[in-house]
Amino acid sequence: MSLPFLFIFLFVLFAIELIYFKIADKYNIIDHPNHRSSHTKVTIRGGGIIFTIGFLLGAFCWGWEYTYFITGLLLISFISFIDDIKPTGKKIRLLFHLISVALLFYQLGIYNFPFYWAMLGFVFVIGTINAINFMDGINGITGGYALITMLTLCYINKYIILFTNENYLIGVILALLVFNFFNFRTKAKCFAGDVGSVSVAFIIAFFLLQLIVKTNNPGYLLFLLVYDLDTMTTIFFRLLRKENIFEAHRSHFYQFLANEKKMPHLAVTLLYMAIQALINITIVNIFPLSLVTLILTMIFSIFAFILVRLIIQGPGSLLNA
Repeated sequence: MSLPFLFIFLFVLFAIELIYFKIADKYNIIDHPNHRSSHTKVTIRGGGIIFTIGFLLGAFCWGWEYTYFITGLLLISFISFIDDIKPTGKKIRLLFHLISVALLFYQLGIYNFPFYWAMLGFVFVIGTINAINFMDGINGITGGYALITMLTLCYINKYIILFTNENYLIGVILALLVFNFFNFRTKAKCFAGDVGSVSVAFIIAFFLLQLIVKTNNPGYLLFLLVYDLDTMTTIFFRLLRKENIFEAHRSHFYQFLANEKKMPHLAVTLLYMAIQALINITIVNIFPLSLVTLILTMIFSIFAFILVRLIIQGPGSLLNA
């Protein structure tokens, strides 16, 4: 992508986001704070629709290279946007998600692999979507964390191994920059909404799986390690407290830091971004990880993160209902 075209692309995305703000304001697509929220002001919801638009705009500019994936992205973004406007049933959302993931797998040729790999892939993609969606609770965290992941993938694609069309990576990064301009601030202009968190999770999962299939290196899954640790340990402690893990809550570690410890939202976001960036740099600069090494790394990291949470939050906070 040439520099002039890059600026034109960025300008168009800014214009589209501003147009969406006017539409959202007119049709009352806004987020009202409640007892689970980490914010206190009414804010436009669904600003993350720019992620899907950015990918689609790239497709129009560079050709529909990933037709099945784009179809899945449209489906999962559509149901998520509808859910942002008016809550939909869980079964309907799950159906759309499964169809979208099936299309993603067809795009990548996952069905040519042994059956159990497809099953593990479904668990990974659905888990990634839910983890990123659950973690979307404070200013900057979705856009900032996704930006770290996408920049890492772009670096690998350019300097280590070519695994995808670079223009699509850049298009998504530009969309993230536009969103972060309005969200990565003390008083956010907009929130990602389900359409944003779900779509960017779907996009990241697509690129990550492309990279893993190309390199046969499962170690790249660690590019989502910080989010995974927060999500998995939160589920673990909620199960110990005999809570319904499918009910909405604000038990994540990042929520504890922002709400109970009163850390500024952007400070928590930067902390998560910095830790994940260090992990990514480490993964990029070491030999490919075997599946066994990946599993052992995950187990060690989970226990370490549980220990960190017990020390910082205290057993009483984590274990008592």
